Amino acid sequence: MSDQQRVVVVGAGNAALVAALAAHEAGAEVRVLEAATREERGGNSRFSGGIFRTVHDGLASLQPLLHPTNARWLDRVDVASYPRDRFLGDWMATSAGQPDPALVEMVVDRSLETVRWMHARGVQWELAANKLVDPDKLEPGTVYNMAPGGALRALGEGIGLMKCLFAAVEAAGIEVSYDAPAAGLLTSGSTVEGVRMRRADHVEEVRGTVVLASGGFESNPEMRLRYLGHGWDLVKVRGSRFNMGVMLTQALLSGAQPAGHWGGAHASPLDAAAPAVGDLRLTDKMSRYSYPYALLVNTAGDRFVDEGEDEVWLTYAKTGWAVRAQDRALAYQVFDQKTVHLLEPRYRTGTPVEAETIEGLAELLGVPVPRLAATVEDFNAAVAADAGERFVPFAADGLSAEPAGQLPKSNWAQRLDAPPFVAYPVTCGITFTYGGLKVDDQARVLDTEGVPMPGLYAAGEITGNFFFHNYAAGSGLMRGAVFGRLAGEGAAAFDCGGRAGSR
Repeated sequence: MSDQQRVVVVGAGNAALVAALAAHEAGAEVRVLEAATREERGGNSRFSGGIFRTVHDGLASLQPLLHPTNARWLDRVDVASYPRDRFLGDWMATSAGQPDPALVEMVVDRSLETVRWMHARGVQWELAANKLVDPDKLEPGTVYNMAPGGALRALGEGIGLMKCLFAAVEAAGIEVSYDAPAAGLLTSGSTVEGVRMRRADHVEEVRGTVVLASGGFESNPEMRLRYLGHGWDLVKVRGSRFNMGVMLTQALLSGAQPAGHWGGAHASPLDAAAPAVGDLRLTDKMSRYSYPYALLVNTAGDRFVDEGEDEVWLTYAKTGWAVRAQDRALAYQVFDQKTVHLLEPRYRTGTPVEAETIEGLAELLGVPVPRLAATVEDFNAAVAADAGERFVPFAADGLSAEPAGQLPKSNWAQRLDAPPFVAYPVTCGITFTYGGLKVDDQARVLDTEGVPMPGLYAAGEITGNFFFHNYAAGSGLMRGAVFGRLAGEGAAAFDCGGRAGSR
C-alpha cells in the first residue's frame, strides 16, 4: 500500500482537470472520475466559448500568451488594459454586490498568474477578435476596440481548451475513468474519505481526499423547476447533458452548506431551433449575441429589454431570462442592412427570416402586423437625427433613444429603416446554475455550521456565492481554473491521517 496522498477528482471539465494537474504536481496520486464517455468528456467547458476574464495591461501584456496565428489580428484590434479594480467592479456590479468579496478577490488576484500557469502546461491562447464581429469584414483601416475583459480565450474555444488540458493530464500519467458517475460520498461524520462510484452492476468505493468539480444542476429539469421556477423545466440546455446535480445534492445530504443564488442561472439568447441539449458538433455556435445592434421583440411585437444597456459581455447572461419570460419563451432579433454586417460569425448557423418591409416581416414571423409596425415607427421617431454619424459599433457610444411607451435603448440606437429587414428567432438557453456549495478562499467545502469538512474541496460550477442575477463573460472559466488549482493543491496537502486506504 502506497503512503502517497490520494486525490479523487469528480468531473472532467476545466476546473476538474486543473485541480488534477495541481494535485499531481504537488505529489499526490490522482484519479479523475468522469460520468461521460470518452467521446463526450469535458463537461460544460467543452461547450464554452473559451473566454477567460483576466487582469492584464493591454494587448502588449497578452501577446506573450498568444498563439502565432494571432499575428493576423494584431494590426486590426486594440485592447485597453483591464486592471484589478475594473475586474472587481464588473464582477460585483453584474451580481448586484452580493458575491462573497473574499472569493471574488481570490479569482481576480490570481487570474493572470493562473492563465500563465495554464499556458506553461500547454493551454494555447488567442484573442477573441472574431467572437462578436468578424474583423475580416471591417472597412480597411478600421480598428476593432475589443472589450478588455473579454479579450482572451483558449485557442479553439472550449474544444481547444479541453484538448490541451486532457493532453496535459494524459502526459502526466493521471488516471481518468470514463462512464464512472459518482453517486455519493464516503463519510465518517463530517470527514470525507472518498467517493462511491456507480457501475452497471455494483458500486465501487474510491478512497482519497475529494475534489468535487462536477458542475451544477442545469441539465436536470426537475431541479431547474424546483429552484428556478415555472417553465424552467422546458428550457434548452447549452452544455453538457451530464450536469444533473447529483454530487451537489449528495454533498448537501452529507452536511455541506448551500450558498449563493439558488434561483439564478446563466441564461442567454439561443437560436430557437437549437437542440434541446448541447451538441458537440455545434458547441456554442447557436448563441445569438449581436442583439445590441437589433430591436429585440416578443411574439406580440413589443420590445422588452434595453438592448444597448451595456457591452454584450455584461448583459447576455441575464438577457436569456428576459426571453424566457416572454410568451412561449420566444423572441426575435430584428436587424436592418445598416447593422447586419456586424452580426457575429455564429449567426451563420441560423436561418434568418427576411422581408422588404416591417409589415412583411411581421407576417412571416406570425407577429401582429400593426403592433410591430408601431413599435418600429415609435422607436425610429425617438432616434437622434445624426445617429448615423455618431454610431460606434465596438464601444458603448451613448447613442440612446427613449421612445414613448417603450424601454430606452442606451447605446447603439439607430433607426431601423434600411431594408431588407432580417430577423432571427431566439429562445432561452441555460448554461449553468448559480447556487452551490459554500467554500472558503482555500476551496474547502464548509458544513452547515461553517466549519471546513475534512477531506472535501470543490471548484467550478458546483460552488456558490460567486454569481447573482447576472454574469460577466469569462468569469466562470476563470473561477474554475483559480479554484481548481486551490482545490488540487489543498487536497494534495491534506493530512488524511493514513485513512485514504486502497482504491
